Amino acid sequence: MQDKQRQGGTSTRFSGPEKRIRSADGIGNSFAKQEVRLQDTPLFFPEGFEKIFLAIYFVSLPYILGLLFLFFYIAEGKFEVFLSVNRDSPFLMIWAIGYEILAVLIILAIIKSAISFTHNNSRKTNLDRLR
Repeated sequence: MQDKQRQGGTSTRFSGPEKRIRSADGIGNSFAKQEVRLQDTPLFFPEGFEKIFLAIYFVSLPYILGLLFLFFYIAEGKFEVFLSVNRDSPFLMIWAIGYEILAVLIILAIIKSAISFTHNNSRKTNLDRLR
């Protein structure tokens, strides 16, 4: 490999893990310190009624997701089977199923947002280094 470098050939060099970790220190902190505003969320929060609508969303969204899960996955889209399953299932169980689905979707959205933020931030840093 050293002969290749002496002869003018190219070789690939990778930075060590310590260097990559040190370069990512500032990125992780700035993502966690971003400002979160309810106005930027895709849910509808009318001014002055934010807490009421948050409670409505907290109850209704997981329940609706739980019902959709029961209908499409458990009952396989058959309405008669869905009615019998829904009749035997308590409200809290359907809500808990929907809550878990919603939690997974939110966690995936947070991970996607963090990855895209890190990617965009590192791209800007690298472009600044090139200039």
